[in-house]
Formats: sequence, structure tokens, C-alpha cells
Amino acid sequence: MKTKFINGVSNSPSMSLGLLVTENALQVQPAARVEEEAEDGGVRDRDQDRPDPDTRLQAFLWCREFLHGAWRQLSPEDFHISVIRGGLSNRLFLCSLPPSVRPVGDEPRSVLLRLYGAILQMSCRRGPSPQADRDRRCQGAEAMVLESVMFAILAERELGPKLYGIFPQGRLEQYVPSRKLETGELSDRGISAEVAQKMARFHGMRMPFNKEPRWLFGTMDKYLDQVLKLTFTRESHRRRFNRLLSLDLPQELELLKALLDSTHSPVVFCHNDCQEGNILLLKGRQNSDKQKLMLIDFEYSSYNYRGFDIGNHFCEWIYDYNCDHFPFFKVDAHNYPSKAQQLHFLESYLREAEPGWDGLGDEERDRRKEDLILEVNRFALASHFFWGLWSLIQAQLSTIKFGYLVRSFILLLLLLIFPRLPPPPPPPPPPPPPPPHLHLPSSSSSCFSLNRRSFSSFLLLLDLCVCVCVCVCVCVCVCVCVGVRSGPLRRLLPAEEDVGRLDEPHGEKKFL
Repeated sequence: MKTKFINGVSNSPSMSLGLLVTENALQVQPAARVEEEAEDGGVRDRDQDRPDPDTRLQAFLWCREFLHGAWRQLSPEDFHISVIRGGLSNRLFLCSLPPSVRPVGDEPRSVLLRLYGAILQMSCRRGPSPQADRDRRCQGAEAMVLESVMFAILAERELGPKLYGIFPQGRLEQYVPSRKLETGELSDRGISAEVAQKMARFHGMRMPFNKEPRWLFGTMDKYLDQVLKLTFTRESHRRRFNRLLSLDLPQELELLKALLDSTHSPVVFCHNDCQEGNILLLKGRQNSDKQKLMLIDFEYSSYNYRGFDIGNHFCEWIYDYNCDHFPFFKVDAHNYPSKAQQLHFLESYLREAEPGWDGLGDEERDRRKEDLILEVNRFALASHFFWGLWSLIQAQLSTIKFGYLVRSFILLLLLLIFPRLPPPPPPPPPPPPPPPHLHLPSSSSSCFSLNRRSFSSFLLLLDLCVCVCVCVCVCVCVCVCVGVRSGPLRRLLPAEEDVGRLDEPHGEKKFL
């Protein structure tokens, strides 16, 4: 489960779950050696499946104080706690009452304890100066307040687990009998369709948070600033890190911003981390056609571009985090959804998101799906870049055994080798201006009126010309007739006395 813990940017009017990677972050938290030890050992330490004594005691106190009821009377020896594996930043534990203890009220028998990751917990540490200390504490408090509000709203709308307790180091959540999806199940047609429907419902919510889409680029700018200041002590890690820096990450980010600026994508309330570890298959509903899934882990939820949320989900099809050997994940780029699989997902998404979808014609629906495919695959590039930077920071800070540096290298390479869709076609050139002597009207009715008037004028002119021609012809005929009867042409006609001879059978015609 790739649980995230940072949400928003510090320069926004209201931090959206708090981007807490500050310039002094790396001075507060020493560089972790977990990845070096993991790379040496090659196998995940099974001791991590058991909480340390301090964590066990603190978890017991939180459950007793926040849950009350039977938990209040529980002894530390009867307290049951086990590690839930899979978190890449947060640590997860299942806390339970023993079978012999019955609830006395409506308190739950089992709860999920979530302990925040290293970067979020830095907000609770002292800063290098009093002002930095105050700023960090203020940001951390605001982040937890916003996260608690969002978590409670989603629980009330039955889109997430219930919230039982909140404290600076983490929170207590409802434990939902279920299991997380496996990576291969994301391509199941039924599961894919329901994930699309859940995401569409999520995108349709109105939440009391800042609705400006600053999260994506603001967080990447912060991450990149921190990445450029990272240092690694191990020689192999330094070489790998320097190779990543040789990719000219600032220039890549500018190119990515330019591409996404030219791509239309609505701003909606996004999950921002919809991967298999954050999708639960509810117990007892495995064979149901609908409502068998639940989205969890909303630490990164914020108002963001729709294309990023869907594109990020598509990217997660290629990663499998259920691996016991270094780097503790597997990647297969061939598992990226095909166009047919993308169309199936987007069809379900659009049918849920747009009430009039079924009333559209086939041509219009196909056009909208093709536009959405272009949108999400461009924002998928942002997913590679975003989590690549995130993994670099985790490689320095996290105490969880995971090949963050290897994952970052793969993600940033995927950004470069994934097919970059062409930029949108330029707008068609404007029509050539009409000739100077033509004045085309601006509406079809005016055009019709102008054509009708011109045609009438043409008919009048034609009638006038015909009348003139007829008059001229009549005058010519009259003149010719008068000239023949009384003028010089008279002698060309036969005499009256000779006319009768022309009718005789053997008469001769003689003309001078």
C-alpha cells in the first residue's frame, strides 16, 4: 500500500493536508540507512512484522483513551496488536480486544492504527529557529485538522472508514473486514468498472477545501527543490543519484508543465493515489456485482486535475508491491492498460459522471472517450515524475525497507521512454477575408435577405434590357418596312401588273 502523507502547498491560502517538506527538513531527520541494509541483506526483515515494545505500549494507551468502554478496562498483557504490511510511508497496525473480552457499548472490537510517515512527523519536531519551529508546528496542526475534516466527511458519506481518534502522530480508524486488491485484479473488467464508478463519485463531491489546482505543480516544485539538495553517503547510491540528476530534471519539469498547460482537464476533488493497496475488497461481497470495493487512504486527496487521478491509476497497473526481496516491488510496463482496457474504464467513468451519457449518440460518445484518453495519458507522465521525486526524498528519509531509489530511477526513466502523445493540433487558419466589393452579413437571415434583394434587382434589370431590345427590334422593322414601300428599295419589288404573271403556269419572270 503506497500510503501518502503530504497534501497541498504551503503558499496556498489554506494548506491542503500540508506539504511539509521544507528547506530544513533534511537537517531535522538524519539520512536513513534502511535501503542500504536492505540492499545488502536482500530480504525483508521479518521482525518488522512485530511492533517494538514502545510502539506497543503507546498504541495501547491511545486505544484505551480514545475508545473507552471495554478498552478502558483492558490490561497491557491482554492487548492484541499486529503489523499490517505494505505501507511505504505510514506504519499500520491492527489493534484488537481479546476474544474473552466483550464490548460494553458501541465501541469497536478492532481498530486500525495509522502512524504517519517521517516527513509528516517532522512537523511535530523542533525547527532550527523559533520562527521555523512555529511555522512547522502551525503547518502540521493545520494539516491534521484538514485531514480529520476530510476523513470525517468521507466517512459520513459512506465513502471511507470511520474516524475514532486523532493525535499528532497518527489516528485510529475503523477496521473494515476486507483485503486489499492485488495488482493483477486491477485489469478485471468488473473491478475496473467499479473503480471507475467510485472515482467518478469521488470527483463529483463538493468539499470545503481550496479549489485552486495548486497541488500538483506546487508539490512537484517543492519536491524538486528538495531533491536538488539531497546527498547520499554510499558510493553506489551517489552514482545512481547523479545519473538521475543528469536527466536535467528542472528542464523536464518545464517541458511537462508546457504539455499539460495545453491539455484541457477539469478540476475536481481527486483521490490522487488510487492504487491497488488503497482499494479494499469487502469481506462477504467478493461475488457481488456492485458495491464490493471501498477506497481508503485519503492523505493526498485534494482538488486537482481529473486527468492526473485517472492517469495515475493507470500507471499503478504496472507495479506490484507484494515482494519480499529487494527492491521489494516488481514492475512490468507491459501491464499498462491497453486502449481497449482504457476505453472500458472510461466508459464506466463517464456513464457515472455524466447523467445524460446514455442519451448521446455513438459518434459523440466515441469523441469524448478519445479526448479523455489523450488527457489521462498526458497526465500519466506527471504521475511518473511526481512519484519519482517523492521516491528520491523517501530514499533519504524513510525508515521503511523499500527500494525507493531504484523505484525513483525506474519512474523517471518511464517518464522519458513512455510514448509522448503529440501536442494538440493547431487551430484551423481563419477564412480568407471577402473581396472588398462584397459585404457578407453576419447571420444567415441577413444573407438570405441580401441574396433575395440582389436577385430581384437582377430580374428588374433583365426585364428592362428585354424591353429595350424589343423596342429596338420594333423600330428597326418599322423603318425597314417604310423604306421598302416608299424609298429606293421600291424598284427591287415587281410591278403590280407583273404580280399576276407570276401565277401563270408558263409565265416568265423578268426583273431589271
